[in-house]
Parts: sequence; C-alpha cells; structure tokens
Amino acid sequence: MIVLLYILFGVIAGIFGGLGMGGGTILIPLLTIFLDLDQKMCQGINLISFLVMALFSLIIHYKNGFIKPKGIFFVICSGIIFSILGALIVGYLPSKILRTLFGVFLCILALVELVKIFKNKKKER
Repeated sequence: MIVLLYILFGVIAGIFGGLGMGGGTILIPLLTIFLDLDQKMCQGINLISFLVMALFSLIIHYKNGFIKPKGIFFVICSGIIFSILGALIVGYLPSKILRTLFGVFLCILALVELVKIFKNKKKER
C-alpha cells in the first residue's frame, strides 16, 4: 500500500514538475501529511526526484523552444550560491521549524495567486 502511495505521489509531483510549478510544492506536503515522514527526509527525497524530473522537463522545454539562454547564467549562479547557503542552514534547523516555514511559504504563495486572480478579474471588466 505504501509503495502505491509513493508511486501516486511521484506521478502527481511529476505532473506539477513538468508544468514548471515545482513538484516539491506538492510532493513535500503529501509525504509529510500522508506518510508522516520527517521534513528533512521529505526535502531530501524531493531534491533527488527533482533532479530527474528537471532533466526530462528541461529537454522537452528546450525542444519546444521555451528556453532562452540569455541571462540564464546569473540565475544559475545565484541559484547555486543560495542553494548551498539554504542547505547549510537547513542542517541546523529542527524539522518542526522547517515544516512551519514551508507551510507559511505555501500560504503566502496561495495568497499571491488569489490576488492575481482578483486583479485579472478586475481587468476583464
């Protein structure tokens, strides 16, 4: 039964990852809520699965012409630097704090999206 949940969660995260939304946005809550895994473990699982999903998504997006290399160097460099810093910080934080911070992040993300929806509806009028 647990293996089926892992597969189902992988499918869901893969769909979100392929859409460019980040599979971890959905994968981490699924793993912590339904499988009661430690937050740090879920983030590690997400990182490993992200590498594979990102590689395939990158190839497909590149073939479809959705990737423009201009300016990407700065995004990659800053992403690498802050990924290292983030990983170092996470190593010192308890899982409970990480779980809370991730929940706050998801709530903020949801609010931003709601604001966008209402702004777009006002523009349509």
